[in-house]
Amino acid sequence: MAERADRLELPFNEFGVDPYGISKKHIALAASVLAVLYRNYFRVKCYGIEHVPPRGRGMLVGNHSGGYAVDGAMVLTSMFLEMEPPRLAQGMAEKFINRFPVASLWTSRTGQFTGLPEHARRLLEDDRLLMIFPEGARGTAKLYSERYSLVDFGTGFIRLALQTRSPIIPFAFLGGGTALPTVANLYGLGRLLGVPYIPVTPYLLPLPLPAPLEIHYGEPLTFSGNGDEDDEVIAGYVEQVKSRIAGLIEKGRATRGRRKAE
Repeated sequence: MAERADRLELPFNEFGVDPYGISKKHIALAASVLAVLYRNYFRVKCYGIEHVPPRGRGMLVGNHSGGYAVDGAMVLTSMFLEMEPPRLAQGMAEKFINRFPVASLWTSRTGQFTGLPEHARRLLEDDRLLMIFPEGARGTAKLYSERYSLVDFGTGFIRLALQTRSPIIPFAFLGGGTALPTVANLYGLGRLLGVPYIPVTPYLLPLPLPAPLEIHYGEPLTFSGNGDEDDEVIAGYVEQVKSRIAGLIEKGRATRGRRKAE
């Protein structure tokens, strides 16, 4: 993991820290843990990695699946382990993470910053790779029966892509709803603990099972405009991205079913 961290094409200084405070040492340590989950626990299969640009700005945009950040962690890990050269994808973390000192430190040291528009725009203008879930927290709250569905997308990611002239790489994340089969969400308890909700599973504990996961990346999408377009135009672009992700989900489900049958 340290060797792969050394090959990240980021402007690290002599101390292994980049201008955003991202630490090469923290990345390698986090990747060592995530790689075990990725390869041995969830046995993640990654398809279409060739669609992700090896350099330059880009937005990884996909569906939420799995109760909490299992999907995001595995997508980030796929960029680090599967790409040549490895890439550091940076997620737009929920604001509540900053309430937890240890989590806040590790997310920032590994490049995962609070999801504010100014943060995202600056990172893209510096030719970084961003991971965005337009469904937001509503997407992670899906129940098991809704695991392959998509809830409403926000529109800010499209305006951001237009303003920064960034390609959108759609992806589908499959298996998260099986790894964490949520039957209910405890919103009241979540508020007491400082998080949006606590997922409830049939086995009560909100811990993921070792279910196999898949990530399917699609061909990049680019849209014309400068981000000041009418809401109707932006909504149309959003629907195109949503439709592409839905198509990747269905294609992934079909091929997944055929592999199981074989």
